[in-house]
Parts: sequence; structure tokens; C-alpha cells
Amino acid sequence: MKDGFLKIACATPDLRVGDCDYNTGRILELISQAHAQGVKIICFPELSITGYTCGDLFLQKTLLQSAEENLSRIVEKTGDLEIISIVGLPVSVKSRLYNCAAVIYQGHILGIVPKSNIPCYGNSSENRWFTAAEDEDYAVYIGEEPVLFGINQTFCCNQLSGFDFGVEICEDLYVPDAPSAALAANGAALIFNLSASPAAAGKAAYRKMMVQAKSASLCCAYALANAGIGESTTDLVFDGRNLVAENGRILAEAEAFANGLTITEIDTAGLEAERLQTRRVPRNDDYMKNSFDMAVEETTLTRPIPKNPFIPEDPAVRSVRCAEILQMQAVGLMRRMQAIGCKNAVLGLSGGLDSTLALIVTAHAFDLLGLDRSGIHTITMPCFGTTDRTYQNACELAKKYGSSLREIRIEASVRQHFEDIGHDESLHNAAYENAQARERTQILMDIANDVNGLVVGTGDLSELALGWATYNGDHMSNYGVNGSIPKTLVRHLVRFEAEHSGEELSAILLDILDTPVSPELLPPDKQGEIAQKTEDLVGPYELHDFFLYHVIRHGFAPAKIFRMAKYAFAEEYEDAVIFKWLKTFYRRFFTQQFKRSCLPDGVGVGSVGLSPRTGFRMPSDASMHLWMQELDKLEKTLS
Repeated sequence: MKDGFLKIACATPDLRVGDCDYNTGRILELISQAHAQGVKIICFPELSITGYTCGDLFLQKTLLQSAEENLSRIVEKTGDLEIISIVGLPVSVKSRLYNCAAVIYQGHILGIVPKSNIPCYGNSSENRWFTAAEDEDYAVYIGEEPVLFGINQTFCCNQLSGFDFGVEICEDLYVPDAPSAALAANGAALIFNLSASPAAAGKAAYRKMMVQAKSASLCCAYALANAGIGESTTDLVFDGRNLVAENGRILAEAEAFANGLTITEIDTAGLEAERLQTRRVPRNDDYMKNSFDMAVEETTLTRPIPKNPFIPEDPAVRSVRCAEILQMQAVGLMRRMQAIGCKNAVLGLSGGLDSTLALIVTAHAFDLLGLDRSGIHTITMPCFGTTDRTYQNACELAKKYGSSLREIRIEASVRQHFEDIGHDESLHNAAYENAQARERTQILMDIANDVNGLVVGTGDLSELALGWATYNGDHMSNYGVNGSIPKTLVRHLVRFEAEHSGEELSAILLDILDTPVSPELLPPDKQGEIAQKTEDLVGPYELHDFFLYHVIRHGFAPAKIFRMAKYAFAEEYEDAVIFKWLKTFYRRFFTQQFKRSCLPDGVGVGSVGLSPRTGFRMPSDASMHLWMQELDKLEKTLS
């Protein structure tokens, strides 16, 4: 539960239809196994104490009495365990029978939730036995204990913000006015569904889609525990495909026809942050909150935490995403050129990743506009740090895309500038580097004036986050096509272009991908290779993009991001290395905001951006004290 990570389980027990004693024994075994693995909430399928396929046996007093007795048995046997158990059973109230979920914790039933929607179509005839829940809550007695019975209740932990959860049952998932919407509006960030959804061709995919969509629309975690082997096969078969989704993403999924536990962790703090940002879910305070106390302790992580949160893991999805983003970038530039009546574009081409992507996007924009690509004025401006590899790649790339290539060597003009300001050329400080970047920007702006063109910016989102740009140098343009693209995504977009290009162009693009990232502002080494490697200076971009995503998207604290990074990059980096670059990230992120406060326009392609107009808004003189204070505390734990 520390950092908001809550370990939960969906459980599909072996059972015998109508044998409550046997079924309860299997339920208790799974509760014990889950507790031993640190699970805090375990959910079982619909009518798990009796079995779902009892038919008219549900009307037998013997079965109903046994179900209630075994519910009390579960309450007693789990009394000393710090785990919440949600089990299904039929409950008779006021001469009506209800399909219910009982929420149990430390020797007490916190509440009983009846099923709201009773299916009576196809192979479902639950209305033969069960009554749909009314919009009324009252106390019922299970043994000698009064228990709240009704749908208008949620359950919340006093020690953990965002730990509210609610319960619905099977069919409730599929209807337009699902109980989960009201539960979410009343604070529930976790919805547990006790299900007995029979297997059918294509149904597993449909159910998965519904769970994903529900978790996304309600900005919640949705856990569905499904009935499995053991139910009657008179007419149906049950596959036990348990599912857990969080905000539209599947975290865990059970294999078909494999009874047992499906365990993962819900990031309750992440869901709370998402709701705080989007305010997508309305807030009500109509429901009864059943509160309880539970110790906050470390949760062993098993859930997938992507190392590259900006990049889809599935290759097919990634390919579609890359095509979509390239089109968005191109359309953004196209529209800007249409708006100002411009038919020429100017960009500096270095032979590096960012300017390559900018050229790709500009070429696509010109194609959309029906303009000849010769109107793309690519300028290569070699200076002290330019290597032959990047120079040749820039020249060849411009030719392959059919742009107008112009070479302007800037050594002489930069040296004249050094003389003007009295700078010693042998002193390779910030002035030495930035003078080159600003000279290049001046040339691009002046050529744009000369050809009535628009300067296309090349800087990416990762560089903006770190302030790795020269103020009023490469930091400035007329329109920045890469401003919302993190470096890890830049790589994939260029690779996507390579995969869909001819052999010669593809070879150039792949060599650019293989070139170390560098501003090339310092002289090459003795072998003529790049000496100034960006990731040696500011850190690996895959780490910085990970930090950036969770800082901006979720507002997570440094300690939580460090914990997640250690887990995600356990095989790549030592803890001390991750911490070093995390501290670098925060320091640079705060001190370099002034550069982001005056960014040029540029298309936003995702949910994480740093535009001062539509992205992350932050004062340039904000104090980093609180964040550094937390990092200092973390550092002491490493030494």
C-alpha cells in the first residue's frame, strides 16, 4: 500500500455445485494463499459459495441456510487476517431472494451488495430466482450481526487516500446505467465485479473490451473475477478468465480454464492523480461509506511498469501510433503554412535525429499541400564539432527527400563573433557552444526572410524538459514540429519512416539512428568521431522520458518515481545511477522553465506536453526546495 500500490487478487476456486461446505473450503484456501502473497483485497466469482448453476436449488431452504452458515464460517476463519474478501452468495431478504456480494474484513461483514441487473435473455434466466436490487438500503442480520444491505455503499480505508472501492455483479457491467458509474461518482476508484459469465466464441474479447472501456471511462481500476471449472456443464461452460484493468490498460488476465489466483497491484495514487487532473468523474456524497482500518506497508510489485511509457509495447499498435503521430505533425505544419500563405520552409539539417524527424514531417506536410519539395530549404552549417558522418548523412538525406540543400560554413562568422566579444576560442565554455547555436538560428531566420519562408523548429520534448537547448538559439523557430515528441519516441518515428522507405533512404535513416545523440558543439576526438555525447552529460534519455512521463502525467513524488524506475530498469541500471539522473532531472526541470515559458507554437500529439499554452504551466522562478528535500532524504537511504 505504500506509494498507493494496492495488491489485489481475482480468485476462481474449484467448486461443486450446491456443496457450500466444499466450496467454502476452497475459498478459504485461496484466501490463505493470497494473504501469504501480500494481497489486501480478494474477489471471488458470482454466487461462489453455492455455485452459479444451481438452478431451482436456489429456492431450497437447505441451500440458502448452508450458504449463510458458510458465510459466517468465512467471517470467523479470516478474522485474524488483514485481507478483505468479497464472496458471492444468495441472500433472502423480506421474502425475496437476491444475488449478493458480501464484503468481509477481520471478523466482520462490512456490507452486502445485491445485484442490480438480473439477466433474462439467451441462456440467462436469473429472474426465475432472483429479484433486482431496489434503490433502498437497510440492515439485515447475518447471524447476530446487523449488516448494511443495499447498492448505495462504498468501502474505504482510513489510512490510504484513494482506497475507496465499490462492488457490482456480472450483468451490471454491461448495462448503460451501470452501478459502477454511481460508485465512481461517490469516490470509488476500484470496482470489483463478481461474475459468472459463460464461455462463448468471441465473448472473451468482448468482455475484455468492456472491462477496458469501463476502467477508462470511469478513470478507475476494474477487477472481474469469473466462474470457472466446477460449474455445471449441462448447457454452459465457464472459463474463469479473470481480468484486471486500470484506466483502460489491462494489468492482469487469467488463462482460460485455469482456476486459481490472478494477482496484480492497483496504483490508487495514480488513479487519484488522474481524476484530479481530468475531473472526468463527477463527485457525489450520497452513498454510505463503510470505513475500516488497515496498516500501510510496502507492497511487492509484480504489475507491468513500462520502461518506455510513451511507446506502445505491441509492435502492431506501435506502428499505427507512429503513422498517426507523423500525420498529426504534418497536418499541424500544413495548417500553419496555409494560414500564413507560406510556400517555403527553412530548417537546419545536422544529420542528427531531431532535425531528421523535422525534415520527414516537413516533407509530408509539403505532400499534403501539393507543393514541390524544392521549397524545403535545408541548411547544413558545419562548424567546430561537425563530424564527417553527420555531415554526409545530412547532405544525402536532403537529396533523398528532394529538398533544396545549402551549405553555409559558420566557423569564420563565429570566430569574428568571438573577436567582437573578446572570447578566447580555446575556452570551451557555454559561450563557445551557444555562439554556434545562435549563429545557426540567425542564419535560418534571415534565410526565411529572404525566401518568404517559415523556420521549422527541431527541438524535442525531452530536450525541453531538461533545458538542453540554447536560449534564442535552437530553442527558437517559427513553428516547432517536435516540441511534444520525447526523444524515445523520436527514435521510433524515424525507424518507422525507415521501414516504409526505399533501400537507400532507409540505410541513411538507420545510420542516423545509430549515431550518438550530440549537439556537436565541441571539437571531434582524434579519430574524427563525436566527442560530445549528450547522454553522457545529462543522462540516458530513456530514464529522463520515464521521469518526465510520471512527473507530468501523474504528478508523482520523487520517492515513488524512484521506486518505479528501480523496478522497471532493474536489469539496466544500478539504483545509484537511476537516482543520480533523477536528481539531475528535477534540478534541470525547475531551473530551465524560463526556456519553456516562451516556446514557439507547435502541435501537441499526446497527454504529456510542456507548452506554456496547453501543456504544463509553471512559473519560471518556482522553488525546487520541497522536491530536493525529498531527494536528499532518499539519498541517505542509498549510502
